[in-house]
Amino acid sequence: MAQESITIARPYADAIFARAKESSSLEQWSQTLELLGTIMSDAAMSDVVGNPNISKQQLTEMILGIGGEQLTGEAENLVRLLVENGRLVIAPEIATLFEERKNAERGVLEVELVSAYVIDEDQKQALADALKAKLGSDINMTTSEDPELIGGMRIRAGDLVIDGSVQGQLTKLANELGI
Repeated sequence: MAQESITIARPYADAIFARAKESSSLEQWSQTLELLGTIMSDAAMSDVVGNPNISKQQLTEMILGIGGEQLTGEAENLVRLLVENGRLVIAPEIATLFEERKNAERGVLEVELVSAYVIDEDQKQALADALKAKLGSDINMTTSEDPELIGGMRIRAGDLVIDGSVQGQLTKLANELGI
């Protein structure tokens, strides 16, 4: 996620989370936002949203039609608000931030681990245990590989980023040297 998109999406996610908590509908909102995020992650839909020949009314009706029964009531109002404010494209970020808030409420922290090489289950569990001890939350970790890191790993837990990759160290050195 780009930092700008996160900054724009955060107030929406916070407001939806507060409303979902107030109405005891966290899971329903979670499913709704996941659907909306999935719709907006589709490349064809991105083209539609960016098309100046499609009115806000047409775009709203299209999204509500795709979402069907899951986008009614307050969810319908959210779609109308996002379309009106030109923020429909940040729906995936809103969904991600909402899930982070929901997990934080439950004492679970979402952690993304990117490493240069495959991490086996024992290493993953050891890292999760160390992060749990350091951050004081249960850890739900997703892993992926990125050979461009050269070696080491990058860990992202919410706004916290721990970059222990060789690529990160080389970038830091280059910045310090003014290269």
